[in-house]
Amino acid sequence: MEFDIAQIMGHLPHRYPFLLVDRVLDYAPGKSIRALKNVTINEPFFQGHFPGFPLMPGVLVIEALAQVSGLLAFLSGDAQSAGSLIYFAGIDNARFKRQVVPGDQLILEAEVVRVIRGVGKFRAKASVEGHLACEAELIAAIRPRPAP
Repeated sequence: MEFDIAQIMGHLPHRYPFLLVDRVLDYAPGKSIRALKNVTINEPFFQGHFPGFPLMPGVLVIEALAQVSGLLAFLSGDAQSAGSLIYFAGIDNARFKRQVVPGDQLILEAEVVRVIRGVGKFRAKASVEGHLACEAELIAAIRPRPAP
């Protein structure tokens, strides 16, 4: 099942320039998700990272994986309540294997390891053209949205 950007924005609170997921390609609630991020030279971070040699910062690749993991939690029913937000709570075993540059299509994948009492653990990886760019285990906490 695919999700377009409007559907993604219906589940994630992130907005430009910090929304780092363009399309959900497929998902299985409670199990896994596969999504896409088109990396373009127009991204604001490329102005300073690095002039003359643009690289997507590794922390933003991790953030994209965290957003995809959050989407999986929402689509799995773990955060369906309109009053819930998913907070990034931890990262383990992060490894960067390949640079991500303008023109790349970043494929973002996450699978549920476990969800216990509103805390989820996800195994996530990002790849470009079938080559692993980054992998990590991410922890997210599902909590009520704070009052404005």
